[in-house]
Amino acid sequence: MNEGREQERIIWQAFPSWGQFSWLYFFTFLTALRGVLFLRFGLPGWPLWLAGAVVLLLVVALIRRWAYYVVTPTRVIIKNGYTQRDMNSLKLEMIKNMYLVQGPISRFWGIGTLVIQSTETGKELKLRGVKDPDIVEAKVKALLPARYADSLDLP
Repeated sequence: MNEGREQERIIWQAFPSWGQFSWLYFFTFLTALRGVLFLRFGLPGWPLWLAGAVVLLLVVALIRRWAYYVVTPTRVIIKNGYTQRDMNSLKLEMIKNMYLVQGPISRFWGIGTLVIQSTETGKELKLRGVKDPDIVEAKVKALLPARYADSLDLP
């Protein structure tokens, strides 16, 4: 947690799902396949293609850990996964609207983006690659203060 802030009780926390980066796995597979084919047919350059596939897998691991999502009884937080510092947060009483964004591939993997809009103009949090986003949305809705429930644009 940040300095000066008391320990908050965590309701839900997660890194983005591995499925969020399925497109990168696809390119990694193609790169590795090309390296294997080069090796199989005795063509030069196969070690570079295989090394490239390993580098792409490392990039996936690094990117996935970049963001860390936390829901507490008072706010929704996006943290840096490496330093645990808050990158962005929104108090629950400032939530104006929430909705899910899921394309066909995201739906297949059971992931999505939970978009949380603030009462402040133009401010929103996007929790990308969240596993079971409908459950996370329900958890956040359940935490919303009752006095704000009537004024929200929530479905």
